[in-house]
Amino acid sequence: MDTLSRPPRAHSEYPTVLQATTADLVARARAMTVPGERRILGITGAPGAGKSTVCAALAAALGTGAVIVGMDGFHLANQELVRLGRRQRKGAPDTFDADGYAALLRRLRDPQGQTVYAPVFDRGIEESIGSAVPVFPDVPLIITEGNYLLLGGGDWERAAAAIDEVWYLELPDEVRLERLLLRHEQFGKSRTDAESWVASVDQRNAELIGQTRGRADLVVQLVESTSGAPRT
Repeated sequence: MDTLSRPPRAHSEYPTVLQATTADLVARARAMTVPGERRILGITGAPGAGKSTVCAALAAALGTGAVIVGMDGFHLANQELVRLGRRQRKGAPDTFDADGYAALLRRLRDPQGQTVYAPVFDRGIEESIGSAVPVFPDVPLIITEGNYLLLGGGDWERAAAAIDEVWYLELPDEVRLERLLLRHEQFGKSRTDAESWVASVDQRNAELIGQTRGRADLVVQLVESTSGAPRT
């Protein structure tokens, strides 16, 4: 077997579920880091589950020991989505360059002493920016987030094979959906347009993502810290 790949993840009807604070997750991520080695941690879950918030918290706590590389940097450009007739469902699996994402993860697993540059998705312009995130060769932990880290088949399977561990974030739907609506409003949609997009696009994607839950190494249900302050 390719030393850069792990075996395909088996599907389980009852994956391991952990109720944890952000501090708990920081401790688990820190335990994955080994000086002189490169590990990749994946954070997945339905839209609005808190992936970006958790990743930011992990990266802030780990400092120079971790870098975030998001799957969203591989969104196809809007003009290409228009050409393909997929612009109105941007965010579906076939609106990403999954092959490019898989190739980048493999480069990150074995950087051969080189700095690897990753793209980033800018929500303000709804486009990806290439070569925006430098990943230095001595960074021990890459944190990659995205909706489809556990999606089976083809390029998505190759991407998953490059990831050491995947955590699936789970959040009650009523909280997750309200977060999504607020996010869309924040980036310019009216409440009516936000509700339409969530119902017709985000929720369809969420249903597909939910089917991958059983392939996760860990299902995480975030809880509040002992101080009572929400950690997401």
